[in-house]
Amino acid sequence: MSRIGKKPVEIPSGVTINVTPTNEIIVKGPKGELRQSVDRDIMIDIKEGTLEVGRPTDQIRHRAMHGLYRSLVANMVKGVTDGFVRKLELVGVGYKAVNQGNILDLALGYSHNIIFEIPKELKVSTETLKGSNPKITLEGSDKQLLGAVAAKIRSLRKPEPYKGKGVKYEGEYIRRKAGKAAGK
Repeated sequence: MSRIGKKPVEIPSGVTINVTPTNEIIVKGPKGELRQSVDRDIMIDIKEGTLEVGRPTDQIRHRAMHGLYRSLVANMVKGVTDGFVRKLELVGVGYKAVNQGNILDLALGYSHNIIFEIPKELKVSTETLKGSNPKITLEGSDKQLLGAVAAKIRSLRKPEPYKGKGVKYEGEYIRRKAGKAAGK
């Protein structure tokens, strides 16, 4: 039995979960509404205040999906109650980030600024304090979308191992390499 899959998901007050006949889970809460389609073999059982995910057999396919869908539902419940936050840091001379609504304007050392449109489901804010690196904060209820957008922004200028310049997640450790050896 999957250790993750057999753990019940606690449903906090203010959150409603509906399962449609086409096996789609709809989670509504104070921070919004999320939908996730579930494989037809996976069984969803809602009992007073908890949701349990079950599987019909011990096939490899069913075992793999058991824990997956339990984790997805748990992330949906956490997203509509608390939400998720992802912070990015711009390390480099002249690197800047400015936002107007959901349009992010990035100066990352290229010959031109990069205009990046953030999906309307997410909120973005930028912060530039003197003496520290510019920061981008992404907030939203959908963990998958938030992670995908943060990874896309990071991929615009990945941190390089020699000087550490680039877009990195806050708290991310960049393994550094030694530069060229000194001449004779």
